[in-house]
Amino acid sequence: MTPPNGHGFSTLDLPPREQFAAWLGWFHPVFDVLPGPASERDGFRAEARIWHLGHLALSRVSAPRIRVVRAGQNLRRDPVDHWNVIIGRGETRLICGGRARIIPAHTPFVISLGETLESERDADERLQLYLPRDHFGPLAPILDRARGLPLAAPQGKLLADYLKLLARSIPKLAPDELSRLQPAIQAMLQACLDPADPCPEAAQAQTDLTRMEQIRMAIRRHMHRATLNAAALCREVGMSRSQLYRLLEGEGGVVRYIQRLRLLAAHGALCDGADARSIAAIAEATGFYDPSAFSRAFRREFGSTPSDLRLAARAGCAPGTGLTAVMQAEAATLSGYLRAR
Repeated sequence: MTPPNGHGFSTLDLPPREQFAAWLGWFHPVFDVLPGPASERDGFRAEARIWHLGHLALSRVSAPRIRVVRAGQNLRRDPVDHWNVIIGRGETRLICGGRARIIPAHTPFVISLGETLESERDADERLQLYLPRDHFGPLAPILDRARGLPLAAPQGKLLADYLKLLARSIPKLAPDELSRLQPAIQAMLQACLDPADPCPEAAQAQTDLTRMEQIRMAIRRHMHRATLNAAALCREVGMSRSQLYRLLEGEGGVVRYIQRLRLLAAHGALCDGADARSIAAIAEATGFYDPSAFSRAFRREFGSTPSDLRLAARAGCAPGTGLTAVMQAEAATLSGYLRAR
């Protein structure tokens, strides 16, 4: 159970020459981190604290100037798929969804860890709310619509104030009270991010995002079926084949999208030390009935074989469990905390 003061990681007690490597290890492999133009003598004095609140997590991070990248290789190494609602004291230079934007100070914004992105900021302290997609399906359309945009409207200011209040209040709450915050936070996000009277373009985007979430959930429910295909998805979600192809065109097509979700589910199971199923059983549960084809597809997607990943997970070196030599023995990675719920 999460203590009221959360779980923390800090570089302050390390020698300056080791501080940045330790911070990089905290974020690896979710992000690659590049420092600002500071010398080794100056070090990299940074702190992070994270609280689990039901299925979501709130993090407070203080660090010098920094550039953070989630590239294709990060998506392959650690395919965690969370939304991240962020508010910083300073300006953020963001590249998300192929667009570059400047997010003003004290303005919340949303990113998705399911896509590539870059973020750069000066020395700053910020709050980050992590929401796993599987547990916040009802919010999927509004969070996807908001990603990459500065939430500068009055509702955005309200959300910023709420996150600051939440961060101040959490240390005063008992551990069992923390886990009961999730419904209230979800309701607040719904109120702040869902406009009461969207324009026609926004309404169409909302419809498309809702349909995308329906498709994703249908694949998750039926991925064990070898016969899962475009026709089956159309019947399951009640849409035409042309609509399905249009929605999944940006994901590489229907076949590619189904295989991607299957591989992500298999990856998560192989990283789970509590999952005692054989690799073959996991493959069949995610729709792969040919072990050789499963192994080849898995390696193309993630750069390692299923057996290598399972061995790494059992040795404590897979995404979500790995430590770096410069980190303290009791510390974990950001990836580990994101997978803990």
